[in-house]
Amino acid sequence: MSHTYKDIAKKAKVSISTISRVVNSKDLQKVGKKTQERVRKVISDSNFTPNVIARSLVSRKTFNITMRSSFDSMA
Repeated sequence: MSHTYKDIAKKAKVSISTISRVVNSKDLQKVGKKTQERVRKVISDSNFTPNVIARSLVSRKTFNITMRSSFDSMA
């Protein structure tokens, strides 16, 4: 079963914003040390990994590289 931020937040008894801050390591000064530890424990116990496709949809960045090439065949 894949877990979402909402699932992790419910298990850790924190908000989705707190989960986001801990996962992305941003604005950690707004999250207490004990809360960070609790969230990280729930994340590791749940084998949570962020969904790259969902993240790319929200950020509108896919980090894919497209290569185009055109060459004429000499037949």
